[in-house]
Amino acid sequence: MHPQTLRLYERRGLVIPKRHGKNRLYSQHDIERLMYIQNLTQELGINLAGVERIIRLQNELDQLKIQKEEEIRRISERIAQLERMKRAREDEIEDIRSRLRDELSQPEAEEHEDRVECHDWPATNARRLE
Repeated sequence: MHPQTLRLYERRGLVIPKRHGKNRLYSQHDIERLMYIQNLTQELGINLAGVERIIRLQNELDQLKIQKEEEIRRISERIAQLERMKRAREDEIEDIRSRLRDELSQPEAEEHEDRVECHDWPATNARRLE
């Protein structure tokens, strides 16, 4: 690739090489981008304005992808948290049901052993109501 072409791409912001004195140091990413630009311009006939737009849209798409992946990760974590909470509540419900079954299966005499018999309750309480 001609040095003037590289400088043009740099001026247009298509590549941003590091500098060491007057020398430009192109990273592997820069080289891949230059090859991509060359493919777009020479093989597909896209002008630099089109290349700039394509690269800008790809960058936006990459950013959206990163954002959505992060959002999916947060949602997945929340779903896992809610599923753990659901299992805990289900375990609590099952424990309550089990205790209730145990209590209901005990003989009725045991249930009422703490009750006091009061055969004269209506007469006793009728006086209080007056």
